[in-house]
Amino acid sequence: MNILHLKYALEVANSGSVNKAAETLFIAQPNLSRSIKELENDLGITIFDRSSKGMKLTSEGEEFIKYARKILDMVDDVEKMYKDGVSLKQKFSVSVPRASYISEAFANFTNKIECKPTEIFYKETNSQATILNILNSDYKLGIIRYATSYDTYFKEMLDEKELSYDLIGEFNYVLVMNKDNPVAQNDEITFSDLSRLIEIAHADPFVPTLPLSLVKKEELSDNIARRIFVFERASQFELLSENNEVFMWVSPLPEKTLERYGLVQRYCHENKKLYRDVLIYRKNYAFSDLDKMFIKELYNSKLKCFNNI
Repeated sequence: MNILHLKYALEVANSGSVNKAAETLFIAQPNLSRSIKELENDLGITIFDRSSKGMKLTSEGEEFIKYARKILDMVDDVEKMYKDGVSLKQKFSVSVPRASYISEAFANFTNKIECKPTEIFYKETNSQATILNILNSDYKLGIIRYATSYDTYFKEMLDEKELSYDLIGEFNYVLVMNKDNPVAQNDEITFSDLSRLIEIAHADPFVPTLPLSLVKKEELSDNIARRIFVFERASQFELLSENNEVFMWVSPLPEKTLERYGLVQRYCHENKKLYRDVLIYRKNYAFSDLDKMFIKELYNSKLKCFNNI
């Protein structure tokens, strides 16, 4: 086994195709196929299932790719340290749901980073992508969000995938809307009040392995006739700020965010569904100093936002 073969296998795993990987690596497809086969023979395992649809990792292959990523990351670090004559960078990575209290914690965290080489990766996405990001070793920390009704499902899945998890907080969604929204000043907001408005909803599923149609049925009520689906947060705040008819269900927001966009947040007592935000990471992973710093800011921001409602 050599480092080059590890790079080949990783590229095939990323692309799901020998042909695509060969194009990226600028080598002939037969040579790449032969190298992958030699690697499998050397290890005595089958890394990929071959089919007309492409190359799919076997269970053994998934485990092998995790180690291959770690090895190649360490090789890159060593090369940078000795070839370029520079010190190793601090690295921090976290994959999170789209939540303003988390982004506030991240912003506060960045203000405390020491003045030395550092690489920071912050990705907002859904729970399924976050879990994959951790399993593939691309990200060290993750935060997933799910309704408490799915608690058993998620804990069993995380245990099966050998991921550790810590509860960050449990909460009801609040309504966020423009301060001039027609229902913003209501003493109590009901589902029927919302039926004539436009809901903003994130378009990707919350629950791994469940189809979007089922997730939408679980998470989105039938009484809303007009709905805008978004995939990121920048557009949602522009919509909330500029359109008095829109609203969104969110975890509690920081006061600074509300003031910046001219928004208010309100409870709807008819919405009794509880959600959990959970910190996940690989078992036996030792938190770095940067990790600990971010986690501290995360809990501080959570306490401040959730207690102000």
